[in-house]
Amino acid sequence: MAGKEDILTRTRIDEALNALPDWRYRLGGLVTVFKAPTAAAALELMAAVGRLAEEQNHHPDLDWRYNRVFIRFTSHDAGGEVTERDTAAAAAVSAAASDAGATAEPGLYRTVELAIDTPDAGEISEVWRVALGYKKGQGGDLVDPYGRGPSVWFQETQTPNSSRIHVDIHRSKAESDPVLAKTEATGALMDRDHAPDWVVVTDAQENRLCLCTEEGYQPGG
Repeated sequence: MAGKEDILTRTRIDEALNALPDWRYRLGGLVTVFKAPTAAAALELMAAVGRLAEEQNHHPDLDWRYNRVFIRFTSHDAGGEVTERDTAAAAAVSAAASDAGATAEPGLYRTVELAIDTPDAGEISEVWRVALGYKKGQGGDLVDPYGRGPSVWFQETQTPNSSRIHVDIHRSKAESDPVLAKTEATGALMDRDHAPDWVVVTDAQENRLCLCTEEGYQPGG
């Protein structure tokens, strides 16, 4: 059982990732994608990950898409943050993936959140929680208890944007530059005041989205 005292700092996470090139840090978890030679090989890799999870009593979120396996490790008993159990599990899974002939494509792992501008989050959050079947997470965020849907967070402001709901798309900084360049090439307005943490993108109809990276995100934040 992990506790708050077991949460790794960003410095320790970054140090661990130096030895885990297949993985990226993302919003309190370690994430990656493995591409297997075939769909059957991907299923075999998932079975291997399942066996490791049982041995270590530490279970990831797994998502199978044909010959690719999307994986996320986090320590739920430490508040949904990274602990040494996650780094150890990630190393074991990378070894299993190598044995299965799978290659890492961590840049494919994207995380999507919905953000809502509001002067009073408490006035509306319960509506969204009940309708979505979510639970409350850190700082009043709403999260899917099964890790399937995007989380929802409330940006409290006395001057809500005319487009109150926007999408946050999280990618690793290592893979973000091509996406930023391609997005800018569409003619979208790019506000880079907070880059590389996030870039605010506005389309021709003034709808917003944010392209975010792990920069600036601190465990427990």
